[in-house]
Amino acid sequence: MQVFPLMAFGTIRNVRKVFSAGELTSRSAEPVVALDDANFDFDEGQLIALLGPSGCGKTTLLRIVAGLIQKTSGSVMIGGREVTEPLGDYGFVFQQPSLMPWRSVIDNVLFPMEILKHSDRAARERATHLLKLVGLSDFLQARPHQLSGGMQQRVALCRALIHEPKLLLMDEPFGALDELTRLEMNDLLLRIRKETGATVLFVTHSISEAIYLADKVIVFSRRPARVATEIPVSLPYPRNQQIRFTPAFTQAERQASVALGVVPATETAA
Repeated sequence: MQVFPLMAFGTIRNVRKVFSAGELTSRSAEPVVALDDANFDFDEGQLIALLGPSGCGKTTLLRIVAGLIQKTSGSVMIGGREVTEPLGDYGFVFQQPSLMPWRSVIDNVLFPMEILKHSDRAARERATHLLKLVGLSDFLQARPHQLSGGMQQRVALCRALIHEPKLLLMDEPFGALDELTRLEMNDLLLRIRKETGATVLFVTHSISEAIYLADKVIVFSRRPARVATEIPVSLPYPRNQQIRFTPAFTQAERQASVALGVVPATETAA
């Protein structure tokens, strides 16, 4: 029997999601079970990586946590509240930046504050601070088409953080970037997470990215997604790229690889 802490910031209990034929964009006439009995907890301030094969249901779970779609059954509690509708105090970063091309960088970042009717001097100062933090202080008035893909994703990250969310949800945000830029964004996320103190749920299908970023990795099976295992990551902070070559990092990668079925369990004992 699984034992969970009593005062976790987030609790996922027996979450199941079945998409009916009418909810699917494909022509399938059969319901699709995307999640089946997902269970895990996370504490405030943690960075949790949700690791699994593409299409296994990780994004579905992230959207359920955000309140963007409804679960079929189970319970999702964030900060002691059951999630039944979109949360007001979370930020969401998607794989594509989805910036508004007609707005400047700083105005893209400020857009959530306009929606909240808090686009005042303090908001602009925070936007400027965030853009400085991610190395874009010289691009406040630039348009998205003038930025590289990595720079656009930095703007999207600032936009998600502008209203100081307690929970940051990230759906494979670096998956479309080249490897060098992806590594740089990993380090940037760790610096921002340290400064803001936000709790982060980070979806990825990269084993090494999950281990490098996370305090805990939740490994999902193939669809319908179940939690195959939880891997606590005890790598020290601050982390840098050299840590990828340590025995502790390699061991955590092996554990995740076994849980995903990439490496047979017998090979890790050799």
